[in-house]
Amino acid sequence: MLSSSDALAQLGISEQQKWPIAVIIVLVVANIAYIFALNHGKSSKYNSPSVNLWVQIIIDLFCLSVVVHYIGSTTTPISFFYVLHIALACIFFSTRESLYVTILVCLMDTIVIVVDNFLIIQSPLSTLISNHILSESSRRDGAIVWMFFLDALFLIVWYVVSRLSLIVRAHERHIVDAYKQINQAQVEKDQYALLITHQLKSPLDAIRSKINLINEGYLGETTPEVSKALEQMDVRAKNMSGLILDLLRLERLKDTCLDTAIFESVDIQTALQKCLEKITPVANSKNVALNLSIDNFTCKVIPDQLGILLENIISNAITYSHDSGSVEITSTVNRPNQSAEITITDHGIGIDNKDLPNIFNEYFYSPRAALHNKATSGIGLSIVRIAAENNKLKIKVTSEPGMGTTFTVIFSNVESPDKY
Repeated sequence: MLSSSDALAQLGISEQQKWPIAVIIVLVVANIAYIFALNHGKSSKYNSPSVNLWVQIIIDLFCLSVVVHYIGSTTTPISFFYVLHIALACIFFSTRESLYVTILVCLMDTIVIVVDNFLIIQSPLSTLISNHILSESSRRDGAIVWMFFLDALFLIVWYVVSRLSLIVRAHERHIVDAYKQINQAQVEKDQYALLITHQLKSPLDAIRSKINLINEGYLGETTPEVSKALEQMDVRAKNMSGLILDLLRLERLKDTCLDTAIFESVDIQTALQKCLEKITPVANSKNVALNLSIDNFTCKVIPDQLGILLENIISNAITYSHDSGSVEITSTVNRPNQSAEITITDHGIGIDNKDLPNIFNEYFYSPRAALHNKATSGIGLSIVRIAAENNKLKIKVTSEPGMGTTFTVIFSNVESPDKY
């Protein structure tokens, strides 16, 4: 063979040969056809991922056989590339189907070796079975030995890889089953917690009602000691009531189905004002100033869930601010990108870097937060996360311990209010 370079010559490719270009064209056209058939063709028994994969393997094996023939089936190690198709078949197909692929590989390799050594005389550049050293009879005997060696190797590879694939698939099934059991246990746990929560709510409300009646003097005079004890009881009952409400909200948000949820156009300035009306008394009790700077916009959301999300973030900002501090609530609109952000910044205790990845986990609260707010339930930001997911919103959090925390809620596909 004449060669254009030593590197190409070692692969058995010369300038006069057109087969590499033909093989490339066949593979490119075939892959375009695969993609078109799956993405645009009508699904049928003749056009399915399984059939598509079989066609790919047959065409790839045919092209590889052409390469093996021209480079040298017994004169180079190129035949070992058949092993790749056997391994892929073991991964994607059943054991029986992968055996069919292995038999097909053995058949095609056998055909190539027979053609090369019994019908066509090769003039190899490098030899595993050298035509220059061996006689014609010895060369053919060597080719037969090489053929049986490769076929045996292919069957051994199929057996080993198929066994490994079975083991991996068994482990995958065990993992899937374990995951289903964990999910079922989580559902049952949530249902039980919800049941207990409902059962606690009514007697707790009754207790708080009776405490208020006593404190108001409707049941007679009380001593200062009794009044102080009742006040402490009311604080504990109030904290418990808040926890129950958070649990109910959390379960309600989890049960929200996006297929049935009603998305409505919401004016963000109006939504924030409603939220602040509820939260302002809490801010006043800590002398925390709420500074509002709004660039108004409208967005498609689940209205009550957006209110819960904003209320929880702003309440957290107030709770973890220092007395007489401030919370900045701003919104900005990027009109060219039709996106907007609401930023809520406090100057309170902040969050440690190691705790930031966990703050949206259920029932998580950092030691710093627990010291500052002993009534924390660790549920508030879980509610925020689920509400954000239900409303297709993104949230970013940055914080510096001792300096404060910033929550950024990112909206997409927003519009100016005057369009509605």
